[in-house]
Amino acid sequence: MLSKEAPTTVAIHELIRQRWSPRAFAHTAIEPEILHRIFEAGRWAPSSSNLQPWLFIVGFSGDETYKAIYSTLVEFNQLWASTAPVLLLSIGKETNARGEPNGSHKYDVGQAVAFMSLQAMDEGVYLHQMGGFDKGLASRLFEVPENYKVITAIALGYPGNPEVLRENLKRLEFAPRIRKPLNEFVFSGRFGEKANFIP
Repeated sequence: MLSKEAPTTVAIHELIRQRWSPRAFAHTAIEPEILHRIFEAGRWAPSSSNLQPWLFIVGFSGDETYKAIYSTLVEFNQLWASTAPVLLLSIGKETNARGEPNGSHKYDVGQAVAFMSLQAMDEGVYLHQMGGFDKGLASRLFEVPENYKVITAIALGYPGNPEVLRENLKRLEFAPRIRKPLNEFVFSGRFGEKANFIP
């Protein structure tokens, strides 16, 4: 199994350090009890006013839901996503119970998926989140109501052999992980002023 541990500047939780988004997945099915725990973790994510605006549509390799989700992906993502045994869509409800706009719905869906990704890592399962897909098509295929919006497509699975990937994808799989330094986005005093606890 390919390991891509984050080269962090200080020690962080191992699940976070080891989390990454592979494109090569094993054809092994994810056990139902593991999937249950992954979604249970998402269920307990924080949300604005406890609205819990997240919803998910889950497809399993070979079924019609999986095929429909796959059909919405851009060509680049279709090149590798079929290796994943599970594809899903994350959806956010844009309004609260009174029909008023919920400006935090995307943020909250992201928090739910983040919780899911860490629970998945604890189970040995990896998530690869995608923005490269046709959201309008996904909404039409699954008859998503007007006040709900499809946000991301996600591939889930156990890590597989990168050698099965095309050469351009294989290079991405082995490429080093890179992040901006903290002093570029953690400020204090005013925007752009580095926080004093950052070296």
